[in-house]
Amino acid sequence: MPIRDETIKAVQQTADILEVVEDYLPLKKKGQNWWALSPFTDEKTPSFSVNPQKGIFKCFSTGKGGDAISFVMEMEGIGFIEAIKILAKKYSISVEELELSEEQKEEQNEAAAHRESLYIVLNFAAEYFKNLLHNHETGKSIGLSYFKERGFLGKTIEDFGLGYSLDEWQAFNDEAEKKGYKTELLEQAGLIVRNENDKLYDRFRGRVMFPIHNVTGRVVGFGARTLKKEDKTGKKFGPKYLNSPESEVYQKSEILYGIFQAKKSIRDKDNCYLVEGYTDVISLHQAGIENVVASSGTSLTEDQIKLISRFTKNVTVLYDGDKAGIKASLRGVDLILEKGLDVKIVTFPEGEDPDSFVRNVGGEKFAKYIEDESRDFILFKTSLGLKESEANPIKKADVIRDIVTSIVKIPDAIKRSVFYRECSSLMGIDEDLLIDEGNKILIKEDQNKRFKEGRNQQFKSDSQRTDGGGVVVENKPETTSKTSTSLNDPVNFQERECVRILLEYGNQETEEGSLLYRYILEEIEQLEFNDPISKKIINEFSIALAKGEVLDSTYFTRHPDQQIKQLVVDMITEKNVISENWKKHHIIVPEKDAKLHQVVYSNVLRLKYRTLKKMCQESMELLGNAKTVDEEMEALQIFQALKQQENELAKFLGIVYS
Repeated sequence: MPIRDETIKAVQQTADILEVVEDYLPLKKKGQNWWALSPFTDEKTPSFSVNPQKGIFKCFSTGKGGDAISFVMEMEGIGFIEAIKILAKKYSISVEELELSEEQKEEQNEAAAHRESLYIVLNFAAEYFKNLLHNHETGKSIGLSYFKERGFLGKTIEDFGLGYSLDEWQAFNDEAEKKGYKTELLEQAGLIVRNENDKLYDRFRGRVMFPIHNVTGRVVGFGARTLKKEDKTGKKFGPKYLNSPESEVYQKSEILYGIFQAKKSIRDKDNCYLVEGYTDVISLHQAGIENVVASSGTSLTEDQIKLISRFTKNVTVLYDGDKAGIKASLRGVDLILEKGLDVKIVTFPEGEDPDSFVRNVGGEKFAKYIEDESRDFILFKTSLGLKESEANPIKKADVIRDIVTSIVKIPDAIKRSVFYRECSSLMGIDEDLLIDEGNKILIKEDQNKRFKEGRNQQFKSDSQRTDGGGVVVENKPETTSKTSTSLNDPVNFQERECVRILLEYGNQETEEGSLLYRYILEEIEQLEFNDPISKKIINEFSIALAKGEVLDSTYFTRHPDQQIKQLVVDMITEKNVISENWKKHHIIVPEKDAKLHQVVYSNVLRLKYRTLKKMCQESMELLGNAKTVDEEMEALQIFQALKQQENELAKFLGIVYS
């Protein structure tokens, strides 16, 4: 249920960052700040800092930071509303929810009750299958024997709630009915099936059972593996693996197998190992490698990547030794890159998978193997492609385009630059050619996106351009919103780039040890921003800073002003496309090998340069409109002074006019 803004504000104003963090970590004071070992990664030197005056935390090892609410969200792996409720309980703040109509309340209560009923019946099923595994003769002789043959120990079997389903048509259904569970609910949970003759039978029969848990540990579905190839009549015994169908509590695209058991270790290790199957997860977990989840043989989805990113920004994909499988899987990794996560790849010897390999070599050697064999995804993909395209120039050209397609998925411009350089060296291709190819891809994607948006808008307009009798009525073109101010305007581009750097990197330190946001704000203090939305963001940032708050992109992506929200979302997600118009206007994109402080410094200078150039143009207009000699002389002096500054900056920046 939605929470009132008053409750959210009360929590924001009351929650003490020091008190909240101390519930999770031991802190020691050093200077004005308090320090601890990072809870998000392994380290020996404390890099996690809390500033009580500003009400923020900052982890310099992982880059994570924010307020008390953000900290609870990170530590618990939960959403904003859940974090608000936890802090409200801590500070005895009454959680006021928005008033709903009686009809809405009834609908909401019914929906909640139904979901809870599904959880209850799925939990019953999990306990039923587990009991059969340990206490039924068939369960012990077939199911438990299978798990022990796989090397699973008793504690591991218990930790993952493994079970067994009898090879009978209605054994589970009969037991569930005895316990009072309704047939309709059992069907909706995917536990029983109704055939064309309206006869009910158990979905899972004669299979070992793998309960699937959500992030909070509740059973939402099952994976089931058959242990035989034929049924009693000699027919093929269905698919090897059978999964629960989707339900109100189980959406396959939002669940990762093992996430509940792995989430703490993923956060502690600051890395998530991604495998394909249930047994891969269980075997690694038993060997002491607990930060592992499985996509269950399907391609990763956006929701699954978001789930991983709650706990870490680092993913290591563990592939089987099968080359065909590796090539097929590589195509799905681009989505991880697109969401801003760092991806490494580990492959195993031919014929081995994570499950078999860890059982052969043991947990310690397995962990060492991963450490030694981990390769960055882009570089791995490059090497793999080059091996396959040796002595085939046409195929090599296709490989290069494929690699560049992956690189442009990376939202961080500095990381993209590093990979362009590395891949240039590996492939023996000029770096600028790779960048040009990347820009072509980005421009084409942008054009396709704009075409689709325009087509959708046209369809929407067409659907609204008829009168009551179906006669088409002429509509005036819609005006362009302020958020779509053209990036071909050099000043607007540089202003927005300045805002982007401020929001994304403002809390990082300069070489002199001060924070970047202070340097940026001091340098642009005398500049009058041309772009109205950028100006609003700078003003709001400065006002908040005066109150001891340091705003970031997350704050503005939740902003009530839709134009501000949209602009910031675009800033932090839109790819940097090198436009020919930028070159024409002498807009300089940050150097490919520039460090962050160099990017910040040069961007501020370019903003000043573009502003001076615009002021020169305006002073020329004043000179042309002068009505007296005195006005003309004054305008000329202003123009000359501005022009001199512009030329000095242009020389410093290396801008040469042709």
